[in-house]
Amino acid sequence: MTAEIICVGTELLLGNITNTNAQFLGEQLAELGIPHYYQTVVGDNPERLKKAIAIASERSQLLIFTGGLGPTPDDLTVETIADFFQTPLIEKPEIIQDIAQKFASRGREMSPSNRKQALIPQGADILYNPIGSAPGIIWQPKGDRLTILTFPGVPAEMKRMWVEIAIPYLRLQGWCSQTIYSRILKFWGITESALAEKVAPFLDLQNPTVAPYANYGEVKLRISACAESATRAAALIEPIVTQLRQIAGLNCYGADDDTLASVVGQHLRQTQQTLSVAESCTGGGLGKMITEISGSSEYFLGGVIAYDNRIKHQLLGVNATDLEQLGAVSATVAEQMALGVRSLLQTDWGLSITGIAGPSGGTDSKPVGLVYIGLAQPDGTATAKEFRFGDQRERSWIQRASACSALDLLRRQF
Repeated sequence: MTAEIICVGTELLLGNITNTNAQFLGEQLAELGIPHYYQTVVGDNPERLKKAIAIASERSQLLIFTGGLGPTPDDLTVETIADFFQTPLIEKPEIIQDIAQKFASRGREMSPSNRKQALIPQGADILYNPIGSAPGIIWQPKGDRLTILTFPGVPAEMKRMWVEIAIPYLRLQGWCSQTIYSRILKFWGITESALAEKVAPFLDLQNPTVAPYANYGEVKLRISACAESATRAAALIEPIVTQLRQIAGLNCYGADDDTLASVVGQHLRQTQQTLSVAESCTGGGLGKMITEISGSSEYFLGGVIAYDNRIKHQLLGVNATDLEQLGAVSATVAEQMALGVRSLLQTDWGLSITGIAGPSGGTDSKPVGLVYIGLAQPDGTATAKEFRFGDQRERSWIQRASACSALDLLRRQF
């Protein structure tokens, strides 16, 4: 018994919005232990959607649709599904009443076009939407050989309907006989290929499985196991997690929901130490990462965005001669920026970033992607480390990688 996700919406094909619904549903199916081998994205076109349904209904037994349930003419998912299975649409008064009440609670009147959302295939059950106007359906057009679930494209509405209605329904129908449980180990300071070589024997395991992937310089290992319960699957995974951590050493900074910022914050909180930052090329990105962590005010006092050399000199005390002779992008300036912000804000630690994020501004001696990160320590000394992220990376990639590398540099001090 396998599931398939079909996401409907031309905006998805055009890249106007990110398809987070497919990501969420994929993770949920894995947790429920429901096999899932295919995903399809199709535009708001009835004929192309019918072709997708024809293919999916032959190879999968659970079809999950998102999108195309709204009141506008291009919202065609339900009527196209009904047409494919040659089933008439029936207007449900209870849906009209529900939509009207939701509009009234917001001080608005239901538009006549919303009546379209009350049409569902004959024989289908309503998959109620607790917060939005678009209900879904639960339908078995071929008996128990095929089950169809439809959800609105709005992520918040889809997730609520999935958790509150779809999961209990699938459990009741016996779809969730096994559980796939996963853990994610996270790494910084090692490439995906280098890590894969270190853990090569683990990549051939069958249950649990180990798979590497990378993004923005961060490498992850997903360890997944299939068992009759989450407890049993977790027990299969834990020995593998322990061994992988031992092999990776300091390059493994955390797991699951950990971020470099949260791990650094935990260390600072435990040691009762404080941090300040001075940023140039990242323009506040490092401070943003730090303050995304709830409770960061306990250890993060603030920062300075010293983009112009005058700010580096006047506010952070960077030597004017060094700025002129060595340039803002240099180890010496990075050290002085870290020391300057530490002194200015009276913190235990000071972190600084100065570099060339591109795409312009690079030279032969200082190419795009050259970044220096300075670290001022509680004893008043400072060091700087050079990073070369490459001149082919996007500006945002270099900025993010710089901020993460700064956090990682501090993390390794604890």
